[in-house]
Amino acid sequence: MKIEFAASAGAAPVLAVLAHEGRNLAGAGVQLDAATGGALSRAMNAGRFTGAKTSTQVVAGVSGCDAATVVITGAGEAGQVDDLALEAAAGAAYHAVKMSGADVLAIDVSHLSAEQAARTAFAARLAAYRFLKYRTTLKPEKTPSIATIRVVAADPKAARAAYDADFAPVAEAIEFSRDLVSEPANILYPEEYARRVKGLEKLGLEVEVLGEKELEKLGFRTLLAVGQGSVRDSQVAIMTWNGGKKGDQPIAFVGKGVCFDTGGISIKPAEGMEEMKWDMGGSAAVVGLMHALAGRKARVNAVGVIGLVENMPDGNAIRPGDVVETLSGQTVEILNTDAEGRLVLADCLWYTQERFKPKFMVDLATLTGAMIVSLGLEYAGVFTNSDELAENIGNAAPKVGENVWRMPIPTIYERHIDSPIADVKNMGNGRAGGSITAALFLQRFTNGVPWAHIDIAPTAWVKDSKNPTVPDGAVGWGVRTLDRMVRDAYEG
Repeated sequence: MKIEFAASAGAAPVLAVLAHEGRNLAGAGVQLDAATGGALSRAMNAGRFTGAKTSTQVVAGVSGCDAATVVITGAGEAGQVDDLALEAAAGAAYHAVKMSGADVLAIDVSHLSAEQAARTAFAARLAAYRFLKYRTTLKPEKTPSIATIRVVAADPKAARAAYDADFAPVAEAIEFSRDLVSEPANILYPEEYARRVKGLEKLGLEVEVLGEKELEKLGFRTLLAVGQGSVRDSQVAIMTWNGGKKGDQPIAFVGKGVCFDTGGISIKPAEGMEEMKWDMGGSAAVVGLMHALAGRKARVNAVGVIGLVENMPDGNAIRPGDVVETLSGQTVEILNTDAEGRLVLADCLWYTQERFKPKFMVDLATLTGAMIVSLGLEYAGVFTNSDELAENIGNAAPKVGENVWRMPIPTIYERHIDSPIADVKNMGNGRAGGSITAALFLQRFTNGVPWAHIDIAPTAWVKDSKNPTVPDGAVGWGVRTLDRMVRDAYEG
């Protein structure tokens, strides 16, 4: 998608203008309505369009307008344009005409600030994302025609500067994260994943990849146990961004990267198993965040650690009842090999706190189906030992349109993961409180460091998106929330 900023729409065949609740045109829409003899007002009044957020009204062949088609796009409540309403308006405008055959969509926000103009371009770009890498026979008429977004701004140079500095790097990071989650497991296996992360060194990240020999030497026995049934070697990728003051304590993010999860010996049902290619969504969020921090030159020291494995059934696979020693020295009785993500994270969390001595750790994982039962498909669950982290994550998420809900981690539930033959077992007693017992398991490997666990099983992948800037499929969930949290609470 080509992004332009201009002082006028020029010869764009499609022009989008904003309107608020109550059919109140805004900015250029007011002038255009006057120039066309009230054509836009008549179109709005003739239908159900009210200016509500995400709504659109397409008006074609308007006399007195250079554009062949005008899209009136709803920006929500009158008298204000908040960030999310503007993003929804830009995304909805794109979707309204993406299959029209027109190649350029101009969105006139010349009455808004340069930062808001940049945000408009950002939203349209996210809306336009599609993973078409393997579609070789897709007919042109089935492919979106809009190839250029031209944002009409009062100060195009200032809008471009804001976009390039703050918005484009985050858009690129989200797209990179979505690509990772969308890839099939035969393409994106642990070693290939690590190679792609290594390629981010061009942004200024330092990337270290640990293979199985290094991991065995270091003592990542629990992570390696998960991957020992696969012909693919397990990996750990470590990303470092040094944008803060030298010697400042880093902040750390850890991601579950199970590139495919069959469940292992405790094999999953066949129906829906193809979706388990996105069981690495937590790691993709961490990679996307580190991509964003480096891309926008964030003033912070940050570390990202991702554990990359495949969980496969094999003669060499771990079995229910096996006992494995973790990097921390604690032993784990494995009752169910499909509770594998926490085993990967256990070693990665311990390694992160031990090596980097971070200010805090946040881990992200598509960890439990129980999280979907608890919160549905719109919220991610946050489990934390830190009220400060809970507050900072909770403040950041709604600003970018991502939903989180703090969940309890009561010590009274610790007994459910006590093992009779090891220090801990990898699942609780039955299905009750499955997300909670998983979080309590992880907490045993944080060594008292401030920590938050975000279970993104409900939000990493969407099948019927209602958000114009989020496509069906891979969401890239968490990149924006964590980037916003870092901006608001930890930079400078």
